[in-house]
Amino acid sequence: MKINKSTKISAIIAHNKSAIDEIAAINPHFKKLQNPILRKILASRVTIEDAAKIGKCTVEDFYTVLSKIGFEIEEINQASINTQTSDKQDIKQLLANKKLVALDVRQELENGIDPFNLIMQHIGKLQSDEVLQIINTFEPTPLIAILRKKGFIAVVETINENLIHTYFYKTDTTSKVETVDIQQASDFDDVLQKYQQKLTTIDVRDLEMPLPMHTILSALDHLASDSALFVYHKRIPVFLLPELADRKFEYRVKEISANEVHLLIFKA
Repeated sequence: MKINKSTKISAIIAHNKSAIDEIAAINPHFKKLQNPILRKILASRVTIEDAAKIGKCTVEDFYTVLSKIGFEIEEINQASINTQTSDKQDIKQLLANKKLVALDVRQELENGIDPFNLIMQHIGKLQSDEVLQIINTFEPTPLIAILRKKGFIAVVETINENLIHTYFYKTDTTSKVETVDIQQASDFDDVLQKYQQKLTTIDVRDLEMPLPMHTILSALDHLASDSALFVYHKRIPVFLLPELADRKFEYRVKEISANEVHLLIFKA
């Protein structure tokens, strides 16, 4: 089988089951693929490129282990229209023409706070001659996807395995972005009871960012129209909510404690 950076992990595993152990050996993040339930949910959505970003490794790391068990490497055009991975010279050129606005969200994440609305506030104030630098410990793929739909360009700079700088700037097609107003509905238990017999449950509390959002969206891809998805989460997934609206899903949120949130998602 020929593979490239866009090949789904699920396709690789379907072709050769021994790929599970080979991929799991690359990075502790991927040991979750050895869990059949998580593998079914996650592998169907994630490509080699996505997995490399999540695991803070390289696409070549995947090529190395997979070529050992018979996979052929097929090179494809590395260009991406709205997301670029750049070297320091590219970043220097970008910043030569724009003012830098830096936002470090590592402390918020360490404290269990979702920085989405904080980022959106900065994005909403961003001028055409400015570029927003998000300082983070991982590539914020959900954020990139959301802002790409709004016409922003994202440029990713990997400083080291624990430090990622992501730069966002406007284009002529950029549209307005807004923060998310989370309202905890009082009818959570009533809606849960309605779907009690048609409920799919997943637990993403032990997954590292940005795996929770990928896992939830993958589960929704397979959710029947008359069913609901019940999610155990550590925090309200604010990055996820605009995507749910785009996909015509409704949700209910119930905060159980400072480190546990229940989320119920169903078709609008």
